[in-house]
Amino acid sequence: MDKKEVIARRIARILKDGDVVNLGIGLPTMVANYIPEGVEVKLQSENGFVGLGPAPAPDAIDPDIVNAGGSPVTVLPGGAFFDSATSFALIRGGHVDVTVLGALEVDGHGNLANWMIPGKLIPGMGGAMDLVTGAKKVIVATEHTTKDGASKILKQCRLPLTGAGVVDLIVTEMAVMEVTPDGLVLREVAPGVTVEQVKAATEADLIIPPDVKVMEV
Repeated sequence: MDKKEVIARRIARILKDGDVVNLGIGLPTMVANYIPEGVEVKLQSENGFVGLGPAPAPDAIDPDIVNAGGSPVTVLPGGAFFDSATSFALIRGGHVDVTVLGALEVDGHGNLANWMIPGKLIPGMGGAMDLVTGAKKVIVATEHTTKDGASKILKQCRLPLTGAGVVDLIVTEMAVMEVTPDGLVLREVAPGVTVEQVKAATEADLIIPPDVKVMEV
């Protein structure tokens, strides 16, 4: 199974019936494809609608219906469109239960850096700063390491922060980690992955409880 699919499938199983959920651009958008049967969530896109559905088939793409990252999406029955002011009023007003965001870096203190790399051209910060402060729960969806093999789960973020102390849960293709007042707790490891392998791939200090579970995907 592809790394990103593992991450998206595991996060989809965290969502609860009735949740209002915002999915960040990139990997997080894949979560919409794996919502368990019988679980109804309202997916919100900050460019102005709720009721976001799975990615459309290639022959069913509507160029006027895209998510915040510009990728084609579907809208489920009962979905609604609105302006940007209303969209961000939902976010800033605390009406989003869960946001799922990607990361350039995340650390054991719950700090998140995902909006810029100094010296590189960026389109803007998007809605991430609003989401990490307005959503009730922040889940980071990220591959465990960079393409060069460096850990993305750090002792302390080095890039400019999107938010400080805002992350609740980190899900990678290797593990599920919870940010707690005591530190970063390893809750689950992926099938075929050992606790030692997760520790070796993680710069941040990990608290290892006696009951680490195997991730279900």
